[in-house]
Amino acid sequence: MSTPPRLALVIGSTRPQRFADKPAQWLLDQASARDDLTLESVDLRDFDLPFFAEAGSNLHLPSADPRAVAWQDAIRPYDGYVFMVAEYNHSMAAALKNALDQAYVEWVRKPFAAFGYGSVGGARAIEHLRGAAIELQMVPSKFSVHLSGSDLFKVHPFGGNGPIDDVADAIRPSVDAMFDDLVWWSTTLRAARSAGVAA
Repeated sequence: MSTPPRLALVIGSTRPQRFADKPAQWLLDQASARDDLTLESVDLRDFDLPFFAEAGSNLHLPSADPRAVAWQDAIRPYDGYVFMVAEYNHSMAAALKNALDQAYVEWVRKPFAAFGYGSVGGARAIEHLRGAAIELQMVPSKFSVHLSGSDLFKVHPFGGNGPIDDVADAIRPSVDAMFDDLVWWSTTLRAARSAGVAA
């Protein structure tokens, strides 16, 4: 049996008051109950990324800023990604877009999905994420998780502030579908990348 794919949960908001930590920990707990993948947190707060100021993408020349290189080194080992996406003004957080831009070759031919939250479950932000990620030659999963409306209000600090388990029945089918799809794509694309390198 092949090694389970190693996935990164990229936490895409860096605000001190962010909500992301709560669903991120819940999602990590869900992943830990599975034996067909590993999911590890990669928190943008842990990287002192500047605004993108390189001469070009690292597809064309190496990045000069060591902070960008450290980010590239951190994301390179993963077989796929789940982005924790807050919706700010109908799009993803600037910190997440900047992090996407700070790498290129590390993303290529790897799958991704998203867990979004906001008034419409982060759907508009995830659509923007998908466009950027596809341009980076990532492979989109059809399945994402959307925490919205009354479910979001039940668990958000501005509402009931309950545990994510209070809305688990509503979102778990999407979580399972997302993980199932990422396992398939991660395993398939990892083998294809390895075959391409060998050739």
